[in-house]
Amino acid sequence: MMANNKVHPYKNLPEKAFWRKSVSSLYISEVDPVDKFDLKIDLETKVATAGSCFAQHIARYLQNSGFNYFVAEKAHPLIPSTLAKEHNYGAFSARYGNIYTARQLVQLFDRAFGNFTPQETAWFDEDGTCRDPFRPNVQPSNFIHEAEMLADREQHLKCVKNMFETLDIFVFTLGLTETWISKVDGAVFPICPGTIGGDFDSGKYEFYNQTASDVVQDMTIFIDKLKEINSKAKVVLTVSPVPLMATAQENAHVLQATTYSKSVLRVAAEELRNKYEFVHYFPSFEIITGNFNRGKYYAKDLRNVIEPGVLHVMRLFLKHAAGVENLERNSEEPIKEVKNDFISKAEEVIDVECEEASLDRYADS
Repeated sequence: MMANNKVHPYKNLPEKAFWRKSVSSLYISEVDPVDKFDLKIDLETKVATAGSCFAQHIARYLQNSGFNYFVAEKAHPLIPSTLAKEHNYGAFSARYGNIYTARQLVQLFDRAFGNFTPQETAWFDEDGTCRDPFRPNVQPSNFIHEAEMLADREQHLKCVKNMFETLDIFVFTLGLTETWISKVDGAVFPICPGTIGGDFDSGKYEFYNQTASDVVQDMTIFIDKLKEINSKAKVVLTVSPVPLMATAQENAHVLQATTYSKSVLRVAAEELRNKYEFVHYFPSFEIITGNFNRGKYYAKDLRNVIEPGVLHVMRLFLKHAAGVENLERNSEEPIKEVKNDFISKAEEVIDVECEEASLDRYADS
């Protein structure tokens, strides 16, 4: 048979452009879908994190690997570390809890800089304690009264302002497109009112499912504002691989709703990194959800990410961003020989703070 010597666009492409060479023939731990990622960090780089539950893993690995994970809102030094963790200090760079949507991020920025004050002030539980509607799970056992919550919020937003003004890199994990909005002033909430706090009123709140253009617009507003007050800031976008716990989209199956949401976020992230030279995308979503691992990076609930998956993501992140090569690899088994008991050997679901998980618990209450 004569060799094909014709010239065509696929002729001299690198191995990463071909499925067999870069995916199906490799060990699980050798699959590396990172393409253009020229962001560099060192031990002095102030890296701040925010976003959905999965962003907490990035914070944990940065801290444990000796990098400068920037915590702008710290617990009092006399508070034991275990108690500080229970009160959600250090889970993210400030005590804002999960920021699931781009709209929520923009509003956090505006609130921190005094440009937006939502009319919704506090959610009261039956025992008289109250929650902050914009971080309803951040205070264990809630705040004793509204004055305490408002004082804590004021201090919190000062820390957020300082974080945005002084960070070097902001890592944001896009989590959801579905959100609940106040009809009064457009304020968005991390969770549907009436689930873990507040009282649902269809006259006050409405459901909205963002489109790709919505996400791009909101993130563009945020990125431009961030750059205006911090010219050195760089942004890393990731997409959370954690499926929706529940969907409020009418007549939608949660699997389809998850596919829509993650697709929108992935498309938006691509548009944003092509728009700004200082915005980067890291493919944690592809690493966890990619069929090369046969779903082995999820726990039995098919939702929570187990430690080997997080390790794969962070090993590649630190390799490409910081030149770190010594993080332990995951399984060295060839993909075609993945054993059925892999999960039973490695099923360690990492404890993260996630308001959305409560939707399943409160569905029948």
